[in-house]
Amino acid sequence: MDRRRFLLTLAAGLAVAATGRGAVTGTRAGAAAPVAAPTPASPSPAAAVAAAPGTLLPPTGVVTELPGAGNGLALTIDDGTSSEVVASFAAFAKDADVRLTLFPNGCYRSWEENAAVLRPLVDSGQVALGNHTWSHPDVTTLGDAEVAEEIARNRDFIRTTFGVDTPFFRPPFGSHDDRTDRIAADLGHPTIAMWNGTLGDSRVLTGAELVGYAREWFVPQAIVVGHANQRTVTTVYGELLELIRDRQLRTVTMADVWAAPRPAFQGVSASGSIGG
Repeated sequence: MDRRRFLLTLAAGLAVAATGRGAVTGTRAGAAAPVAAPTPASPSPAAAVAAAPGTLLPPTGVVTELPGAGNGLALTIDDGTSSEVVASFAAFAKDADVRLTLFPNGCYRSWEENAAVLRPLVDSGQVALGNHTWSHPDVTTLGDAEVAEEIARNRDFIRTTFGVDTPFFRPPFGSHDDRTDRIAADLGHPTIAMWNGTLGDSRVLTGAELVGYAREWFVPQAIVVGHANQRTVTTVYGELLELIRDRQLRTVTMADVWAAPRPAFQGVSASGSIGG
C-alpha cells in the first residue's frame, strides 16, 4: 500500500466525524506573520536544513521560522485536550515517518495516557518537546511567581514523564513580553518558539478548511502551529502528507535545527527517579 493510501486508511481508523457543527467562517486565527506564496519552487537537496542535532545552538529570544534556505517544515502541535487526538498524532508520526514538535500542557491527562507510545518517539528524536506552561494561562497577566510556577511545573512534568529537557518555550496564545521571556530563560527555556503558519484549528474547522490553511502555510522553512484538541485534523492526514510530498518539503523537529549545547538532564532511571 502506498503512503497516501495508508494515511487515508489511518485517518479513517482514527477519526470520529464531528457532528452537529456547520462550516465555520470568519477571519483566520493564528497567522502571526506573512510568509511567501504557498507554491514554492523545488529546492535542491543541498539547501535543506541540516537534520543532525547540534548544528545550531538554540537562540536566546524569539524564533518565528526556520533559519536559512531549505525545504524544512516544522509541524508543531500544542495543548492536548483530547487523548484521542494525541494518540492519533503519535500514530501519524510513527506510521508515516513524520517528525513533530509537541508543546504539551501537563494538566491534560492525554500526555500521561499516551506517554508509553510517545516515549520511544521522543527517545529516537522523531518527536521533540517544548514547554507550553502547565495549564495554558496568558502569562503576561500573571505575577512573576505565578509565571515561574506555570513554566517550572510543566518543565518538571516533561522531565519526569518523558525524561528530557527542552530549550523551547511557547507562550499560550503567543502572548509574551520581555519579563516572561526572561523568566522562561531563567528556568531553562531561552528560545521563545513562535510560528509563521497555522492549521487554523484553535477553533473547530471542517476538513476542507483545515487543508486550506495547510495549502497556504506549508511552505519551506515555516514553523506551523496546530493543536491536539479537535478531531478534524485526524481526518485529513492523507491530504497533509500529499501536500508535503508534492511540495518536496521535509518535516523536521525544532530540535533537529536547534539543539542544546549539552544534555541538561540525564533522564529517568528504571526505578523512576530523576537523574542528572
